[in-house]
Amino acid sequence: MAKTDKEKLGINTRLAHTGNDPHAFFGFVNPPVVHASTVLFPNADTLARRAQKYTYGTRGTPTTDALGIAIDSLEGSAGTIMVPSGLAAVTIPLLAFLSSGDHVLIVDSVYHPTRNFADTMLKRLGVEVEYYDPLVGAGIKALLKPNTRVVFTESPGSNTFEMQDIPAIAKAAKAAGAVVMMDNTWATPLYFRPLDHGVDISIHASTKYPAGHSDVLLGTVSANEACWPKLHETFISMGCCAGPDDVYQVLRGLRTMGLRLEHHQKSALEIARWLEQQPGVAQVLHPALESHPGHALWKRDFSGSSGIFSIALDGGGQEQAHAFLDALQIFGLGYSWGGYESLAVPVFLGDRVVAKGPYPGPVLRLQIGLEDVTDIKADLERGLAAARAA
Repeated sequence: MAKTDKEKLGINTRLAHTGNDPHAFFGFVNPPVVHASTVLFPNADTLARRAQKYTYGTRGTPTTDALGIAIDSLEGSAGTIMVPSGLAAVTIPLLAFLSSGDHVLIVDSVYHPTRNFADTMLKRLGVEVEYYDPLVGAGIKALLKPNTRVVFTESPGSNTFEMQDIPAIAKAAKAAGAVVMMDNTWATPLYFRPLDHGVDISIHASTKYPAGHSDVLLGTVSANEACWPKLHETFISMGCCAGPDDVYQVLRGLRTMGLRLEHHQKSALEIARWLEQQPGVAQVLHPALESHPGHALWKRDFSGSSGIFSIALDGGGQEQAHAFLDALQIFGLGYSWGGYESLAVPVFLGDRVVAKGPYPGPVLRLQIGLEDVTDIKADLERGLAAARAA
């Protein structure tokens, strides 16, 4: 089937059939999981010229090609690399496009490990790091410097879910010659395609929704034609490649991601709207809610929402937050998200310089899993009652 014909198909059809060609491997539905380091060459001339498709395990295998083709189809990208974690998917492109003396702008509501990498490794390497207000929009033009090489975005923002005007930021940044990167883990390319909105590099912790079962660590980075050669060169130079079993698990997870995301979205929205009416909840931070300050941006640019959002309790502090969390029976207390199980964690905002709130009480992040909504609501009621009694 031609590429243009495939792009006309529904998303679940595409997820079921992209990244594999059964007739290229004896008719088996799933692509082979190739465990490889050494690749043999037929003769000395081919070896000297590296004149064959696969040359060494770190440079790609049929397994990585299968996932790369699938992700490129979803992202509309020129190429995709696979790395061992979502954090590696952040660090590799930053190292690819930043050098000593460069300036990078990073949204203040960024994923904390991204901030930690910037404040430690990037600063040690001589990169000037500056954090900006997630609501800056086109105003980011005033923050751009002659040495600004990268603008790093994440929308919605990590933990507090501020919406960024990605097209406006990308337009200003690219006019100044900066590369625009986006951590798009929350929406996945099913609900937002960064490259269609001016972003150069799309980053995903595939650990989350693509894998979907809380048992795989993987990251993907997808680039447009202009940025792909440099990204790929850095990836090869660093040798930071993902293992074939993890790559295969993510490819398998893609087959059901559309159905799982739809369920996450439906359940999370129902619960978020319900929480807005519950005593003890001061604020629900979910951009698909009409009450959210960034709802108009979400509605303009995104085609759906996922299963993670936050709430702010109506007063209290750590004691109330811990009481809420400890009362939960269905929700696990653990980091990451995107799996089948509901999770809850407290949100720390002490490292931020701009996007601090204020919030009326403790902020708690909720990952709404695939459990029945009635059971999830009952569990949250337990938590809220415990917080009020604390």
